[in-house]
Amino acid sequence: MTLGEVSERVEVRLEVRPPSPFRMPRRLGLDRLARRRGDVLQRLIHRDGEPVEIRAVQLAADRVLFGGLARTEELAEWGIARMRRWLGVDLDLRAFHDRYRFDALIGPSVRSHPQLRPSARPDPFEALWFAISEQLIEYERAAVIQRRLIARLGRRDPDSGLRDGPAAATIAAQAPALLASFDLTEGRALTLRRAAHEVARGRVDLDSADPGEQERGWRRLRAIPGIGSWTVQTLALRGQGRVDQLPAGDLAYMKLVGRLRHDGPPGSPAPRASEDEVARFFEPYGRWAALAALHALVGHGSASSGAAAQQLAA
Repeated sequence: MTLGEVSERVEVRLEVRPPSPFRMPRRLGLDRLARRRGDVLQRLIHRDGEPVEIRAVQLAADRVLFGGLARTEELAEWGIARMRRWLGVDLDLRAFHDRYRFDALIGPSVRSHPQLRPSARPDPFEALWFAISEQLIEYERAAVIQRRLIARLGRRDPDSGLRDGPAAATIAAQAPALLASFDLTEGRALTLRRAAHEVARGRVDLDSADPGEQERGWRRLRAIPGIGSWTVQTLALRGQGRVDQLPAGDLAYMKLVGRLRHDGPPGSPAPRASEDEVARFFEPYGRWAALAALHALVGHGSASSGAAAQQLAA
């Protein structure tokens, strides 16, 4: 680890050796929060209003260099920890690969794409509000809403020019009509504001690493009208690193499972599976359900639609 002063900020660097095959993301989301400069991936995040610029570059197949730039060393190290979780660099997939590399359904994808990971977000609240904005609409349209909200309510670092999304307290303080003006439905605007209130007031601790505390937070969020299982599972997967939580209501998975289970005449349309049917289909994969579903999508489905396209960014 090395330290140095850059623009009155402390820079911390840390080289990490991933425990499993790893490759830096090739695609960036349509939200435009992450930026690539050459081989370096950059992102701005905040902790209690303090900006932290985080960076990563892959030096070799088994070496990734992280950097954090912040007012203090502790903040920079926190930023690096967030980026490591965001990229999934510390996710140990050896047990998954050993168990499923010859699986009839996902084995070919596991062998061909051992580096595959679900995409994530460096901030769990960001994962939550993104999920709410993506409910029941096309990913491209949701990305437009997200960019509008970030442009109006988000934060910008003048030194780097990078942007970050708004804090929970900022969204909680907005009138529902303003949130709806970004092309959210009235109901979704109210849902977003109520969820932000729960997080901003500390009633839901999205940053907890304790599974029990995470699940208590999910139950509290589920009590908000407009938040269902898909939203909470997407938060868990993308914001809290819970690869056991499969967003089974995602349209791509409902189509995939419907097609895989189709036993009708050749050429006849396959019925769409229900959310419960998707969950049962991947239940045998246990704590790896979300990762197994992603491999199934790569091997047997389409990577061009909805949340699945976002997950393939990793």
